[in-house]
Amino acid sequence: MSEALTRPAPTARELRQDLVLGVALFVTYVISAALGTVAGIWGDATDRLGWGILIGALTTLPLMFRRRFPITVATAVLAGFFLSITFRIPDLYVCNVTAFIALFTIGAWVEDRRRATWARGILIGLMFLWLLITMFITATNPNPDVDDALARTGLFSPLVAFMLLQLLMNIAFFGGAYYIGERAYRAAIEKEMLALRQRELEAEREVTSAQAVALDRVAIARELHDVVAHHVSAMGVQAGAARTVMALSPDAAAEALRGIESDARTAIAELRHLLETLRTPGTAGAGEAPSTLRLAHIPELVAKSVVVGLPATLQVIGEPRDVPELVQVNLYRIAQEALTNARRHGGPDAAADVRLRYTADAVELEVTNTGRNALSSRAGLGQLGMRERAAASGGTIEAGPRPRGGFLVRVHVPLGPIPASPVRAKATA
Repeated sequence: MSEALTRPAPTARELRQDLVLGVALFVTYVISAALGTVAGIWGDATDRLGWGILIGALTTLPLMFRRRFPITVATAVLAGFFLSITFRIPDLYVCNVTAFIALFTIGAWVEDRRRATWARGILIGLMFLWLLITMFITATNPNPDVDDALARTGLFSPLVAFMLLQLLMNIAFFGGAYYIGERAYRAAIEKEMLALRQRELEAEREVTSAQAVALDRVAIARELHDVVAHHVSAMGVQAGAARTVMALSPDAAAEALRGIESDARTAIAELRHLLETLRTPGTAGAGEAPSTLRLAHIPELVAKSVVVGLPATLQVIGEPRDVPELVQVNLYRIAQEALTNARRHGGPDAAADVRLRYTADAVELEVTNTGRNALSSRAGLGQLGMRERAAASGGTIEAGPRPRGGFLVRVHVPLGPIPASPVRAKATA
């Protein structure tokens, strides 16, 4: 992945720092050369200070552009370094610092890594070639200067020791510049990789947050639909019945009005429970909120459907077993929606049958009704909510018109196997 990433271009602040660095090193070079002349580093070579200023400019000032043109700047700086040593400019320190920085910059800032490797290899090779030539000339010079003469007698003479020291120091110098530049480039790439991953995580976090909000909105819409649609539909039916029989049977009208009042109170209570769940921090989402709705309340739901004008029967098959809270709430809401749809779309002669079946490894709810089918074949919010509840429970749903008329809703939710009781296990053993 690091090969696909590129190091960011130098910032304006870094470019300003390079300008300051080049000027500061030039001033330091001039001061070092002046002090070296006074100290007589190269003997009485006091007439070289003027040339030292020119060579110092070549050695230091190109560093002002080192991040923009690393290889060109390094070539100029090392040329100045060569001239400074060859013409015995009285500076022994600043030129070494500038050469190190120039080689380091190639490794740290050249994006083409092959080009960076070749450029450093050629420049360092030329420096070592120059060093070896200088060492050869010194070793073969029959008349060395008196001040520079080193004893040459013995297998490991002072001259040989000095040459080995020079060789080792140059290996450490150029090798260090190469290694540190390489590490600086890789560190920059790793930093860019971390920044990229952080941006990806932030983008993913935003997507996840948006998805969570969308899921909450869907869950809230589903709960509101289940609460409002069922009770308002029932109140509408009872209000129509009350209006019809009000003149003929005031008692029947009063009973219908009491049913409307009861439905309104129940709807308000369920809405209040839903709103409290949404407002309370740390509670489950709207689709998973603790609820008083259970499978045990389905008989009341069926009885209420009979009261509001939809003949319905309930059949419980198998021995009731423990069912997760979420599954109980969702199955209750699916039964409620199926009965509401049967009452709204089945016509005046519609009737419903509800079957709740418990098996060894599942629970199944089936709601069928007679009467006509819905005029529109497009699934509405109610069917969408039923499918979402079945999926949230880990089950499957079948919902559609029956060939012989009416509508079928069947939900199958797998459960874990029923654990064997101690008595049964003992008898089996």
